[in-house]
Amino acid sequence: QVQLVESGGGLVQPGGSLRLSCAASGVIFSIYTMAWYRQAPVKQRELVATITSGGTTNYADYVKGRFTISRDNAKNTVYLQMNSLKLEDTAVYYCKAIGVRNDYWGQGTQVTVSS
Repeated sequence: QVQLVESGGGLVQPGGSLRLSCAASGVIFSIYTMAWYRQAPVKQRELVATITSGGTTNYADYVKGRFTISRDNAKNTVYLQMNSLKLEDTAVYYCKAIGVRNDYWGQGTQVTVSS
């Protein structure tokens, strides 16, 4: 059974940092492209960043220079380092494993940026 479990969300002030983790089980983690998405209230879910099995990364324009996606295949974990957080980064953050045949989602972790 495939499971993706996010952690690391919380409440942070503008300008602060958080590091999200997503631990995968039940999949051959190393072959999957991994992604982080987010969904703010009354908004559609949007892509934040991706990282391929080979380590190539891509970012949405609104997080470039502030967020960093990385992965540790030995730990079956993908990370999202978020710096210089803004009020508009408030959302539920989801990780996604993108496979050739199937995709899998985690349950999400809440990130709230507030003063």
